[in-house]
Amino acid sequence: MDVDAWFAAAGDRAEELRRVDALVQAAAPGIDRQLVPSGSGAMLGYGMTPYRPRSAKETTTWPLIALAAQKRHLSLYVSAVVDGEYLAESRAAQLGDVSCGKSCIRFTSLDRVDTVALDQLLRDAVATIRDPG
Repeated sequence: MDVDAWFAAAGDRAEELRRVDALVQAAAPGIDRQLVPSGSGAMLGYGMTPYRPRSAKETTTWPLIALAAQKRHLSLYVSAVVDGEYLAESRAAQLGDVSCGKSCIRFTSLDRVDTVALDQLLRDAVATIRDPG
């Protein structure tokens, strides 16, 4: 499956996913973008980075940012950590009508998200891999 087929498979959520995708790409110009296996489906990943879970013996890759359509909401995963805190969790209150976990931002529509705050969060996340110093 390619990215266009992934959007098409989302049915009535395709347009909303495309809006979020455009926001991510605007905040992270030139970032690599690819489908990443996730459970029984796939999510759209941006900025593949080295990753090793504590339980793993080998390092693999995982997206810095990933977008997925869930049954009742969209999920935007941002696995960037700044000053020991996940950006998504530390900025949850600034993002609008969303639900956040450590690295997951869940929302039903991009219209309910403060896109200015989200754009800054995404730019700051990308800076962690482009300028890790």
